[in-house]
Amino acid sequence: MVLRSCWKSRHKNSSRPAPRLIRAGLAALFWLCVTQLACGSGAVGETKNVVQKDAEFDVTYNDTVTSENQTIYAFNHTVSRNKTEGVRVRVDVSPQNLESTILFVVRQKQAVLSFQVPLILRGLYQRKYPYNHVGRTLCQPPTRAASETQYFFVDVSTLSAQGTNYQLRVSRVESFTLQTDKKFTFTASPSQPQYFKYVFPDGVDTVIVKVNSDMNFPCSVMSIQDIQCPVYDLDNNVAFLGMYQTMTKKGAITVQRKDFPRNSFYVVVVVKTEDEACGGPLHFYPLRPDELIDAGNRTKVLDVVVSPAINSEVYVMGMLFCLGIFLSFYLLTLLVACVENKRMNKKRAVLENPADMSPAETGKTPASPYEYGSFADNGSTLSSEAITESATSTDNNYGYMGQEPFKRRPIFNHLRHIAVPIERSLDSVGRSRHESLSSVEEDDYDTLEDINSDKNIVRTKKFLCVSDLARKDKRVLSKKYQIYFWNIATIAVFYALPVIQLVITYQTVVNVTGNQDICYYNFLCAHPLGALSAFNNILSNLGYVMLGLLFLLIVLKRDIVHNRALVRNDLNALECGIPKHFGLFYAMGTALMMEGLLSACYHVCPNYTNFQFDTSFMYMIAGLCMLKLYQKRHPDINASAYTAYACLAAVIFFSVLGVVFGKGNMAFWIVFSVIHILATLLLSTQLYYMGRWRLNAGILRRMLHIIYTDCIRQCSGPMYIDRMVLLVMGNIVNWSLAAYGLIERPNDFASYLLAIAICNLLLYFAFYIIMKLRSGERIKCLPLVCILFTAVVWGFALYFFFQGLSTWQKTPAESREHNRDCILLFFFDDHDIWHFLSSIAMFGSFLVLLTMDDDLDTVQRDKIYVF
Repeated sequence: MVLRSCWKSRHKNSSRPAPRLIRAGLAALFWLCVTQLACGSGAVGETKNVVQKDAEFDVTYNDTVTSENQTIYAFNHTVSRNKTEGVRVRVDVSPQNLESTILFVVRQKQAVLSFQVPLILRGLYQRKYPYNHVGRTLCQPPTRAASETQYFFVDVSTLSAQGTNYQLRVSRVESFTLQTDKKFTFTASPSQPQYFKYVFPDGVDTVIVKVNSDMNFPCSVMSIQDIQCPVYDLDNNVAFLGMYQTMTKKGAITVQRKDFPRNSFYVVVVVKTEDEACGGPLHFYPLRPDELIDAGNRTKVLDVVVSPAINSEVYVMGMLFCLGIFLSFYLLTLLVACVENKRMNKKRAVLENPADMSPAETGKTPASPYEYGSFADNGSTLSSEAITESATSTDNNYGYMGQEPFKRRPIFNHLRHIAVPIERSLDSVGRSRHESLSSVEEDDYDTLEDINSDKNIVRTKKFLCVSDLARKDKRVLSKKYQIYFWNIATIAVFYALPVIQLVITYQTVVNVTGNQDICYYNFLCAHPLGALSAFNNILSNLGYVMLGLLFLLIVLKRDIVHNRALVRNDLNALECGIPKHFGLFYAMGTALMMEGLLSACYHVCPNYTNFQFDTSFMYMIAGLCMLKLYQKRHPDINASAYTAYACLAAVIFFSVLGVVFGKGNMAFWIVFSVIHILATLLLSTQLYYMGRWRLNAGILRRMLHIIYTDCIRQCSGPMYIDRMVLLVMGNIVNWSLAAYGLIERPNDFASYLLAIAICNLLLYFAFYIIMKLRSGERIKCLPLVCILFTAVVWGFALYFFFQGLSTWQKTPAESREHNRDCILLFFFDDHDIWHFLSSIAMFGSFLVLLTMDDDLDTVQRDKIYVF
């Protein structure tokens, strides 16, 4: 009887099925019959009363169903090939009947949809939420005929012996097909999801689907699915197909025609049963495992609009704009180099023909026959008295921490009797200078018994000159500082290769799973290209690479010019100015290029697990800049490459620990703050005593002795006042940052660590500039222009950086609330402009470090103060 009723219900008032649909219809019929057998009274051979009704759209049917009867509603409607109409089924059950479950089965031509009322949706920890109001949109199978009448049936059944009342209403969705650039407003809930169809218009290959709401919660999910049945539109299955992302107020997905063979797709919006995925609280905690929890009102009002995305012309314009900006720096550099070369040639011509100019024009008096080392360049005078004064000076007080007191001994007395006649060639001058310093070469330190005392005498003078800290052989130091470049090149290769492999895997996972919550893009301005989801964020990092390469070329040119001057024994290159060591500059340029590469890798799929890719070489750049500032006037005692990179590796190690364990972990912040303060104190001591101290068992005794003699027994000020001012300011800044971290415990630990590095770098740079001007030195026109230009660019860059278009400190849905539209050429967003400006600002900062002391190139090193 059940099989017979089932067969009649399938074919009553229906036309004979087309041959191609027989197999699909029989399969659906067999499934329905099996379902009805399972939904019977449970006794074999028991008769079930089946009632079939012809039903109409937009009519509400109030009926009762029991285990003894089953009701079938038969609907028909006309389907057009050129027009798609949605059909929506709504069912309401009284809250008093939640214990009686009713099964609704909708049988269509090529699809079957079934759901129960009350609908039970599960949340976290197996919590159960019942919904007695259910609304579902039917999947519309495509038709090849121009117009076709299709039938579908709604079967209602239950296992409950008690009569259960329900209301059934089937209606058409008038705005089922979305129109381009037209906003459509609708409501949705966990049990009443919505989806709409969009068809690509001619000439449009890419669109962006935007869903917005004025309500943060309830949390919802938007999905893009292909035109096929079934449509996954429930919280527990929406992630099965297509692309999807969680959202609170904003959601956006860029869709390309090539991904959808039918040139159309569904926009599905589902409201979740809980808000935890969007950063909301979990309000309900079940007392019993099978307890049903009332979720309350979770209806959300949303609007959707589909707009055409940019075309290929905008892509080309964006790429040309990016290349044009940074190629202009190459042209500007070439122009400046030509002007400088012309000026130098003119100056060289004047020097080669001094008879053409009067003494008044040159600004010099004629040299006496016994003037030592006199040349036409300003300040390029090398006298034996100056050498003697620099080598034997023991200005007032000497002292250092960590050694026993020693007697002051005259050293380099033999230099007092050196006399260099003016007729002497430059070659002999250079050779004499090299021989006079041969006893202090780095390789000979271990063979001299008193060399340690010599270093103590020189480095603990109250007023130091660069000549005091530039005594080692230049060849030895050049090799020492070249290690910086080779080490960072090796680090870059070993670091970048696994990073590239990892981000490619990330992008593949995003493309395969469709999970848009993996990566924190600015979805309102994320332009895909090939397999990349946000090509514009990757392209904007080109500036770091191009300007880093340009800086390397500038350094290479200066290195070649300096080496040529050394070959011809130019006295200015040998004895004047800040010692030229270019290894750190090469390392800085390489680090800038790697910053661009790794930032691009990070933006392939930005999230909290790979944020260190974007910051690792920022730490390196900050550290290398500080080392270069210190090396300028302390070339003999600067840190080795191995020590420097070991310290930077420790910084990156703490960065990883902070990202993984630092969020809200008080123990971690206490340990880190203690280490931060101790490191600050140790570095301060190292800088104050120029390395002439020892960390051993007697350190406490020596500290107490200094406190007693200098503070208690007699109140005396610090011996090195300038150094003390810098270190006191540095300690105040670092102790303040440590206290801030301990109190606030910021979630973005990597940025906090970077802020510490940048604050120390800015403090040291400002101190260097102030001390340079205080010492009577000047800043030439080119570095002054670079300083002003760089400061302005940094200001604008930081403005765009703090716009915060996304943040992985929050959930993906909360991060999307910060998304904004493109602001430059319809292609670049605020963060892209940050990339442009910060790369230019870093390049300018490097140029400042490179050219800042060009005014000293003709000044003797024993006249250049150390600070």
